[in-house]
Amino acid sequence: MKLEPGDAAPDFTLPAADGTTVSLEAHRGKRVILYFYPAAMTPGCTKQACDFRDSLASLTSAGFAVLGVSKDSPAKLAKFVEHDALTFPLLSDPSLEVHKAYDAYGEKTMYGKTTVGVIRSTFVIDADGKIEKALYNVKATGHVARLRRELGLD
Repeated sequence: MKLEPGDAAPDFTLPAADGTTVSLEAHRGKRVILYFYPAAMTPGCTKQACDFRDSLASLTSAGFAVLGVSKDSPAKLAKFVEHDALTFPLLSDPSLEVHKAYDAYGEKTMYGKTTVGVIRSTFVIDADGKIEKALYNVKATGHVARLRRELGLD
């Protein structure tokens, strides 16, 4: 079931690319941009991650933390972080448990075909742990600029 504004954001604790663990609970009191992407080091996912990296200073100064989640292993995420100088946590969810809790995994249509996989999605979570925005089936290119506009940051 898709999450809606006002819903409680499902809590999680996941391993990060740097070997630490990151929980949503640890970010209470701060707004969080949580985004799910299909695979590290693919063209669209790299573009999206680099857009978040390039906007991170302004997002952070506006009070946001950015967290990226994929099904990739921490080792692959570490290569992605190093290769593209990413400056925010990338989290590993190989069991897809967190993806499913956010309804970011399931049936999707690509190029006219229905498949099952990661649904590129972004959630803005408020300081109290409630969903502020739930954006499903987002495009990798231009997504961060759109999000910045919607959040009143441009």
